[in-house]
Amino acid sequence: MKSVLRALAAISILLLAACSVTDKVTEKLTPYKIDIQQGNVVTQEMVAKLKPGMTKAQVRFILGTPLIADAFHANRWDYVYRYLKAGKLVEERKLALFFDQELLQRVEGDVVAASPATEEKKPPAAVGEPAKAVEQPAQGTAPAKEEKGFFGSMIEKIGF
Repeated sequence: MKSVLRALAAISILLLAACSVTDKVTEKLTPYKIDIQQGNVVTQEMVAKLKPGMTKAQVRFILGTPLIADAFHANRWDYVYRYLKAGKLVEERKLALFFDQELLQRVEGDVVAASPATEEKKPPAAVGEPAKAVEQPAQGTAPAKEEKGFFGSMIEKIGF
């Protein structure tokens, strides 16, 4: 009888010890959560192309269709972008465009146009200065060979 009680005591201690380990195991064993991108990706370069006075069609060409076009606020377009990695919010951007009589008036939001320091600076041309011509290859040299794509190289190999 004592051996049975000892066996039951040993089994119960092992079972209780196993329960304390499950907390640590469940912390490490979580279900897989996919990365989710929602909304419109709006970059600084895209916002830099926007100018006051642009039509809605021009804005739609640059940024795409707005995520939110409210029927009660027809003169406001909202672009929202969210990126969730493994269920946690990594990045969120909001951009609101305001129109007056179908023309862009102002832009508000997290994404701002790139600063002039980061954009390429072109030296201003003097008044009356002719435009620079496109560089031509020197005479006597062969023109640069154009790279052929996949189908071009296949046709060449076949012999057509």
